[in-house]
Amino acid sequence: MKRSRLKKPREDADRFDYMNIYIENETDTAFAMDSAETVISAAVNCVAEDKNIPDDMEVNVLITDLDGIHQINNDTRGIDSPTDVLSFPYFEFEEPGIFAEEPDTEDEAEIILGDIVLCADKIVSQAQEYGHSQERELAFLTVHSMLHLLGYDHIEEEDGVVMRSEEKRIMEKLGISR
Repeated sequence: MKRSRLKKPREDADRFDYMNIYIENETDTAFAMDSAETVISAAVNCVAEDKNIPDDMEVNVLITDLDGIHQINNDTRGIDSPTDVLSFPYFEFEEPGIFAEEPDTEDEAEIILGDIVLCADKIVSQAQEYGHSQERELAFLTVHSMLHLLGYDHIEEEDGVVMRSEEKRIMEKLGISR
């Protein structure tokens, strides 16, 4: 099991102080990319900057396998099947990206925005199925999950249109295409 904490500087560091990202990988999956952690960090921070998330917030990311995400999906949502990504927001939003109550970051060093659970097996299989890189699939699922943590959803068709538009725009900002 690999555990890492990322808070990497970027070229535009003077504009944004980066979220703290805790990543735990409980798989032995050898992704076809240099560093899954770097891709996750870039995607999380791109969304955070785009949505003006307070920089002292943190996100926890778990990379698991089919059995692990199946169990979590069943335990938390009552859905007895694996999925590609799960999002567990810690805040409620009046509307996507607008906190119902501004997080009080005065009393705590870091405030958790939420948890992301990614399925390594699905990242590999969906990249192959959709004909793009594993890097693109991992970045997309991370962006997708971050938007869920910020109150975006795709249950209703009109909400799905908005969320898909945001995903596309942020992926373009990341410079990762199919």
